[in-house]
Amino acid sequence: MLLIPAIDLKDGHCVRLKQGLMEDATVFSEDPGAMARHWVDRGGRRLHLVDLNGAFAGKPVNEGAIKSIVEAVGGDIPIQLGGGIRDLDTIERYLDSGISYVIIGTAAVKNPGFLHEACYAFPGQIMVGLDAKDGKVAVDGWSKLTGHDVIDLAKKFEDYGVEAVVYTDIGRDGMLSGVNIEATVALAQALRIPVIASGGVTNLDDVHHLCAVESEGVIGAITGRAIYEGTLDFAAAQKLADELNG
Repeated sequence: MLLIPAIDLKDGHCVRLKQGLMEDATVFSEDPGAMARHWVDRGGRRLHLVDLNGAFAGKPVNEGAIKSIVEAVGGDIPIQLGGGIRDLDTIERYLDSGISYVIIGTAAVKNPGFLHEACYAFPGQIMVGLDAKDGKVAVDGWSKLTGHDVIDLAKKFEDYGVEAVVYTDIGRDGMLSGVNIEATVALAQALRIPVIASGGVTNLDDVHHLCAVESEGVIGAITGRAIYEGTLDFAAAQKLADELNG
């Protein structure tokens, strides 16, 4: 079980939002590169970056901060990135700069043809981010709920060749309320590709619950607010996950 520290970027700073609300941001660091290095030093084996401004603007905004993170990590571990990625040129630029995986979210739902093209152009490096509430997919920084069923959409994107699905329960993200294991497992069981859980990881109990379902196809979990506010010791959590699942 891969535990993946999240670095959410807003105005060049590392922040966390509650339920995706830009006006409800807590700044945890003004040095994204140093924060990235911190998580690598604590045993992180992958990083999850989100350009929050980009997600709302529909284009990259925090490229300077992202570059500082890539330089600080120095290729030691893979980095996955989402937020505001709407064209192939942006994907190519990020991958060339040292990003390992690009996550397409809103654009995948609104323009499936773009996702299809991206998977064809950059095989093995495209993930899809599906944010859902009560089984329905949300877009535009979670501000709009669609009628799309998350499992149906994920199966369609699986056929396109996405590497993995990053699944966020937006009712729990940033709320320290535990992972929606049932919904995450239901999605993983419906797919052949891996699922990475996001939203609600709070403490070591969540690590136990996640490790118990890794065999269902849930290969990792993104954690943010919990490791910044201290309800979860990241190094201890990854150590526990390794001990439980090897």
